[in-house]
Amino acid sequence: MKNITDSFLSLGYWPSAGSFGFNTDILATNPINLSVVLGVLIFFGKGVLSDLLDNRKQRILKTIKNSEELREGAIEQLEKARDRLRKVEMEADRFRVNGYSEIEREKWNLINSIYTTLEQLENYKNETIHFEQQRVINQVRQRVFQQALQGALGTLNSCLNNELHLRTISANIGMFGAMKEIK
Repeated sequence: MKNITDSFLSLGYWPSAGSFGFNTDILATNPINLSVVLGVLIFFGKGVLSDLLDNRKQRILKTIKNSEELREGAIEQLEKARDRLRKVEMEADRFRVNGYSEIEREKWNLINSIYTTLEQLENYKNETIHFEQQRVINQVRQRVFQQALQGALGTLNSCLNNELHLRTISANIGMFGAMKEIK
């Protein structure tokens, strides 16, 4: 590191060869060097800098233009969305009104259907009761008839003896024979 520093210091001690050389006086050379560097930068860098600034300006203007176009597109989309929202709200109100009237209509249809079903169930109940009454009446008649028949058979069996029994059978056979002859 010391060698590099020494080499720079030794450059300052070279003997000048005419008008060209290194001036090691910092106070005398610094403003001149700065003005030369600035002059060169302004002269040569002016075109580059203006091109860079023009490019930057064009990009900014293009970005602003794109932003304006996007803003206008967003405003159009917002208006379309608001129109769709209004249409949907109107349709929802219409459905709501129609829905309420449809619900009311369905309610009355259901009530009427329930009344009809209740009437049918009442009719079925009455028919079932009437059928069961007839069945019970028939059962009672059959029992009464069986009991009367058993009582009559018991009376006949107790009253009939062999001779009476044979006479009854002969009379019945005679009646069957007479019926056969009639046919």
